[in-house]
Amino acid sequence: MKIEQIYTGCLAHAAYYIQSNGEAAIFDPLREVQPYIDRANADNAIIKYVFETHFHADFVSGHLDLQKKTGAAIVFGPTASPGYDATIAEDNQIFSIGDIKIKILHTPGHTMESTTYMVIDEDGNEHGLITGDTLFIGDVGRPDLAQHVVSDLTEELLAGHLFDSLRNKIMPLSDDLIVYPNHGAGSACGKNMSKETTDTLGNQKKTNYALRPDMTKDEFIKEVLTGLTAPPQYFPQNVLMNIKGYDSLDDVMTRANKPLTPEAFELVANETSALILDTRDASDFASGFIPNSINIGIDGNFAQWVGEMIPDVKQEILLITDIGNEEEVVTRLSRVGYDFTIGYLENGIQAWKNANKEVDQFERTTADDFAKSIKENEDMLVFDVRKKSEYDSEHLVGAVNVPLNEINTNLASFPKDKPFTIYCAGGYRSMIAASILKQRGWDDFKDVIGGFEVIGTLDVPKTEYVCPTTLL
Repeated sequence: MKIEQIYTGCLAHAAYYIQSNGEAAIFDPLREVQPYIDRANADNAIIKYVFETHFHADFVSGHLDLQKKTGAAIVFGPTASPGYDATIAEDNQIFSIGDIKIKILHTPGHTMESTTYMVIDEDGNEHGLITGDTLFIGDVGRPDLAQHVVSDLTEELLAGHLFDSLRNKIMPLSDDLIVYPNHGAGSACGKNMSKETTDTLGNQKKTNYALRPDMTKDEFIKEVLTGLTAPPQYFPQNVLMNIKGYDSLDDVMTRANKPLTPEAFELVANETSALILDTRDASDFASGFIPNSINIGIDGNFAQWVGEMIPDVKQEILLITDIGNEEEVVTRLSRVGYDFTIGYLENGIQAWKNANKEVDQFERTTADDFAKSIKENEDMLVFDVRKKSEYDSEHLVGAVNVPLNEINTNLASFPKDKPFTIYCAGGYRSMIAASILKQRGWDDFKDVIGGFEVIGTLDVPKTEYVCPTTLL
């Protein structure tokens, strides 16, 4: 038996490849499926099943394209009702892959169809649990992400189901089992996940707050729901795509593969409602960008911030990327359901400049200069665009917290009649915020290069550090 975790850091997502005696299965695949097909081909194996732990909210699964390209059967757990052909398994049902078995454990709570898959090796020994979003390392799945899309149950009732699933289905199992979750730290599907992406069930029983054996159901519900923030706006839209179906990634790539000259790019931008998305590094963007474009750098948590900042997954998008990054950017957009890229600027921003098209710039400040300004002007207006949990943990005294994911609904917080400065943790999010503010008409402001990671090392007034209990 081979079992491999295929981890994608920018989404904090884990898919799984299992192979035995010429047959393979993929669990919770990403949108681009060719790497899974190539992996199976390398083992001379056929992909027999695509197992889904639940209807995902944070990404669009690749199950439909895998089914079309390989003939693999899609499997969901009990109560799932997808809008396409799939096997809806029964609790405790057994599936065979070569010489191994996969046992269905229905574990509702994160969502009602949520299912854990028990992996049983060639000798009949229980090896591990592919837990989806039911059980993470150090945490459990949030029960508030998809309840209004898939179920009418309240988050309190879903949390109660999760308590029962963990106590009745997971915790009685052997301590030696390996836990293989769907996400790690950085995902919004849990509030305080570990950076580790596997562990033994026995260690999780000892260290995971949600598996504390003396916890009552009421205590569990309260603890699981404490510290949650509003789910990202794109989550319900991704859930619906995973339930109803979506365009083939091949079609998405064909639609996007339209290199545009500066003149053609400008014409399409003027004749459509397309959003101009610049995915270059923050410093490169600041030094010269197309007016009204927004910056979300490909080298950060790109897909997640696209989902947070662009409300509609059907938004048409025109891309500016570093030359050669076009296909990678379109792929990452598709992972979170943004399938309507309609072209990109051929030869990048330099082609735009060579054509003598209008270019805007944005002035940034170093942390050292920012610290000097703070000392010279104690009334200086400063905005912290990090998450509330980061701000509550430690921040610059006097800074106003407007989390980046709330900026579109809190634009009135930023004055147009006086200068201000914005910062985040490292400069990635502050440039996203800066580009949005510039697009909406703000001019007299700067962001801090290096963000609080550098500011915090300088002699500036900061609040006392408090260890966060949630990373949301």
